[in-house]
Amino acid sequence: MYIEQIVTSFIASAAFGMIFNAPKKALIQCGLAGMVGWVLYIWLQDIGVQRLTATVVAAYCVTMISYIFAKTYRTPIIVFSVSGIIPLVPGGLAYDAMRNAVENQYDQAVQSGAEAFMMSGAIALGLLLSEVTNQVIRQIRISKI
Repeated sequence: MYIEQIVTSFIASAAFGMIFNAPKKALIQCGLAGMVGWVLYIWLQDIGVQRLTATVVAAYCVTMISYIFAKTYRTPIIVFSVSGIIPLVPGGLAYDAMRNAVENQYDQAVQSGAEAFMMSGAIALGLLLSEVTNQVIRQIRISKI
């Protein structure tokens, strides 16, 4: 089960990197960032962690990996973080919300829309927490000098 998830999340992230005009030398790292985030997300769900919490943790890890790749390969972090977050984006939920609204099933549309909104917020929270972590690490390094 995980092999399919690994392969498809890697391909999705690397392909989005191509669409996003990421440098060719960074496409493998884009795929790796997305793959790690998605596998972490599904693994956390498999062990019983709630979807929102799993999304926050996965987004946090994707962004921390992106920081490492950005430093290592001297490339802007956005190249890796945007491509890596793609598998976590709740596109299916947003589609379901719109489909239900069009079919006049407003109660289901609101429920799906609210869940998609919360998942998007969880991604943003993961990105924010990783930025805070990065700032703390920088401050510690500066204070040691």
